[in-house]
Amino acid sequence: MQPISTKVYIETSYNSVTLGAISTAHGLIQIDAPPALEDARAWRASLMNIGAGAETLLINLDSHPDRTLGARAMDCTILAHENTAAVFRNRPSTFKAQGDETGAIWESISGLGSVRWAPPEISFTENMALHWGENPILLQHRPGPASGAIWVVLPVEKIVFTGDLVVKGQPPFLAHGDLADWSASLKALLSPEFKNFTIVSGRGGVIPVAAAKTQLEFIQKVHERIEKLAARNAAPEATEKLIDTLLEYFKGPAASKKHFAQRLRYGLFQYYQRHFRPSSVRNEE
Repeated sequence: MQPISTKVYIETSYNSVTLGAISTAHGLIQIDAPPALEDARAWRASLMNIGAGAETLLINLDSHPDRTLGARAMDCTILAHENTAAVFRNRPSTFKAQGDETGAIWESISGLGSVRWAPPEISFTENMALHWGENPILLQHRPGPASGAIWVVLPVEKIVFTGDLVVKGQPPFLAHGDLADWSASLKALLSPEFKNFTIVSGRGGVIPVAAAKTQLEFIQKVHERIEKLAARNAAPEATEKLIDTLLEYFKGPAASKKHFAQRLRYGLFQYYQRHFRPSSVRNEE
């Protein structure tokens, strides 16, 4: 567990999303949960002695299984955006690992079996403020990676947790995104409002501003290519031709390239279907 400010911590050692923890006088605020049960238990144990008050709250930055599968194991109240809560209302009560090959982290975890979802008990629509200590903690609706994507903003400490808005060194998850909203949220992150903020990515920990700029360039390129396919009424299968060019943004060993290609393959196909063939797609994130 790494401190990034007074009583603000992140954890990047689990093979999943970046986890956050904020210790306040009122209680402990956690940001996301690891998908593997043993990792969730280990994370809970590591948080027991950081000096927070009695209450515990878990914030889900969106509905992606990598950050929500382990939520029940955290054994606390869960807060998320209303659109994320709606996703859970449309899901079966139990998750069953079926190997969809979406390029997500949970697919590489053995022994998941059936997991009961833990839907959010508190939700909001646009903005929310938590006053659990001396300094406010702001929750902001910032769609893009998902319709229910949010940021956790600590304005005094100048820290922002941005979830999957920026994923450094790997392709983002496109399937349930909106590329226009994604670009707008990235531009907001790069605006003077967040100058000199510590940016915490949902996958990769603290990242430089340059990573957000690269992500914006990538998202805009994807948007341009997808719109060109749609303009000529191409079939969703045509998105396969975009993969090799988009992979040039990401470096890594051959095994990573294969994994990255599959994530893009699934994401591009699903995105295109969702936006241009909506009658053939289930309405779930």
